[in-house]
Amino acid sequence: MAQVMLRAPLSELCGGRHHAIAGATVREVLRGLEREHPPIAGWVLDEQGRIREHVNVFVNGTHGEEGTPVADADRVHVLPAITGG
Repeated sequence: MAQVMLRAPLSELCGGRHHAIAGATVREVLRGLEREHPPIAGWVLDEQGRIREHVNVFVNGTHGEEGTPVADADRVHVLPAITGG
């Protein structure tokens, strides 16, 4: 299973920062995260299963997209955009 790392406020919706989630692609892993932690549904993926514009996903430090392959030992970081002024 891939290791999914979340930052606040997403980690607060899932009850923690680290989660082991199965999936062969970024989309599958994120859908699995939504199934295991329903409060996060809609925050990372939109209705079409695309990563929302204000969220960045990295697989082992490289920017990932929905179809990016994910292996069992991979680390998937989900980072919401930071805004302010």
